[in-house]
Amino acid sequence: MAVETDPLPDPTTSLLAFFGTEVRRIRTSVGMSQEEAARKAHTTQSMLSKIEAAKRVPSADLARDLDLAFRTDGHFGRLHPLVVRYAYPSWFLPIVQLEHDATSVRSFQNQIIPGLLQTEEYARAMLTAVRADNLEDLVAARMTRQSVFERETPPRTWFIVDEYVLMRQIGGTAVMRQQLGRLVTAGREPRIVIQVIPREVAAHPGLAGSFTVLGFSEGSDVLFVDGFSQGRIALDARDVTEGLHAYDLLRAVALSPDASAELIGRHIEELGK
Repeated sequence: MAVETDPLPDPTTSLLAFFGTEVRRIRTSVGMSQEEAARKAHTTQSMLSKIEAAKRVPSADLARDLDLAFRTDGHFGRLHPLVVRYAYPSWFLPIVQLEHDATSVRSFQNQIIPGLLQTEEYARAMLTAVRADNLEDLVAARMTRQSVFERETPPRTWFIVDEYVLMRQIGGTAVMRQQLGRLVTAGREPRIVIQVIPREVAAHPGLAGSFTVLGFSEGSDVLFVDGFSQGRIALDARDVTEGLHAYDLLRAVALSPDASAELIGRHIEELGK
């Protein structure tokens, strides 16, 4: 039987923490272990443990299944919209849903590691810099987005980063070594491609900023452009076409996936010196 190790969060700190403590309170009141509750709610013990510890944002389906498992008459279903509203910035919620539905993701980042590939420690260090009041909720939300890789058929993802992203030691040496190791591991997955634009390439189409193109089994592609306070979603066919063209040009100047992995490995070695 799996051991329950995650500490109970303070329910007064956020709605996400309140949701997690409610799950644990009701689960224990009906005499269920995490393992049993996870099975009845069609999730894993690991995920349920993270939900109870406020380290992941619950999905609407999980909230519904928890109500069915505990017979709580829609309690968690009613809490879920509030949790999501405060865990994600309102402008970013559509992106979360689009990522969930996407069959392909093409992302370029020139400042930080792409959110879908960040470690928890890297994300916390990066988000700490903006001094957000709901830091733990933001970290949990960032990690929850990565559940797209746990789908039965994960999206095909292509990530291009500027080499300067690898050189920016967010969180310090240990955090960065772990983060770069995560990139190397992710790049071995058959549905994930990672390329690096070497610093010798002085000018390229990504200097204007980071962006992502999301593709779907039905409907048109969507372009998301990062911004300072918030990003924007572009649906116009001309904007999407320009985004795809820029991405093709970035792939042309980036190192191959194998050469990119070697470059990331060299940065890991340098951090160990």
